[in-house]
Amino acid sequence: MSGHSKWHSIKHKKGAADAKRGKIFTRHAKLIQIAAREGGSSDPDMNAALKVAIDNAKADNVPNNNIERAAKKGAGETGGEQMAEIVYECYGPGGVACIIECLTDNKNRTLSNVKSIIEKSGGKWAESGSVTFLFARKGVVVASLSNSDSSSNSKSEELELALIDLGAEEIDISDDIVSVTTDASSWTKVRDYLKEQGIEVQESGLKYVAKQKADLADAESAKKLMNFIEGIEEDDDVSEVHTNADMSEEIAAALSG
Repeated sequence: MSGHSKWHSIKHKKGAADAKRGKIFTRHAKLIQIAAREGGSSDPDMNAALKVAIDNAKADNVPNNNIERAAKKGAGETGGEQMAEIVYECYGPGGVACIIECLTDNKNRTLSNVKSIIEKSGGKWAESGSVTFLFARKGVVVASLSNSDSSSNSKSEELELALIDLGAEEIDISDDIVSVTTDASSWTKVRDYLKEQGIEVQESGLKYVAKQKADLADAESAKKLMNFIEGIEEDDDVSEVHTNADMSEEIAAALSG
């Protein structure tokens, strides 16, 4: 999980968090559409999956109008193409494994675009199942400690103990960014606790977490991989990219400098 924390810390320093806010809203809207369609209702009281999707969207400050519009569209009340979730697999620069999550209303378009980006960026397309076995579906919460008093050593220890009690399996604190890994059912408790403590939650939800890490050799390799991932994430249909790559503190420092 340390790799996830370092990647996120570097992106945060580069100002990518604000730039991705609009895409985060879009991702939640698509997930709400899917939940509404599969549950057959735009009413969260009648659709448990939709209620979870809406709660997650509200935790990321998605406006209520966006949420209501997405729910109605997913339930077929306003027309339009229906969303689908797709997972693609590939190998990035240096042979590291990557999982690409997409939310799309046109599978053929998404497949063509993502495959083209991978091949043009030095990656290699992988057949279904050849990469996913390297990952597990886990709850992940990433938060910034920069505006809280939890960054001191004593407060960090208190925070870690509280998070363990809430179900944290792994905790990594790097450059005022805390990443918490839980089982699939405990991440909401961790997210809510951090918010209650006045800590800014930047990412939360179910993610693919690598079971085994692939160490990056140097800063140049890390930079190539980061550019590769960012290139894929620029596609409108791509919601998230996961990798088993890890890096040392030295490489992380060089990359964010």
